[in-house]
Amino acid sequence: MEEIIKSGHVVDIIVALMMLEAAVLYALYRKLGHGIPPAGLFGNLLAGICLLMALRTALTGGDWWLIAFWLAASLAGHLLDLRSRWQSRS
Repeated sequence: MEEIIKSGHVVDIIVALMMLEAAVLYALYRKLGHGIPPAGLFGNLLAGICLLMALRTALTGGDWWLIAFWLAASLAGHLLDLRSRWQSRS
């Protein structure tokens, strides 16, 4: 377990599971016609995956500027998510 965490592969597994979850949610939305709209998932997934990439970069000894890049990208995804939620409520 220690090696899977130190190598960053734990992040790869989590991202793969997130993508599987997104595919299932998309398929359910298409089939049932209700649920979470795909556009509503995008910002949330983007923010989460970028945070995970920042974690992976830190775990594997990546450069500080690459960690900062992933964190800034996560902020962009978060803001996109907030924007979509704000518009859908008003």
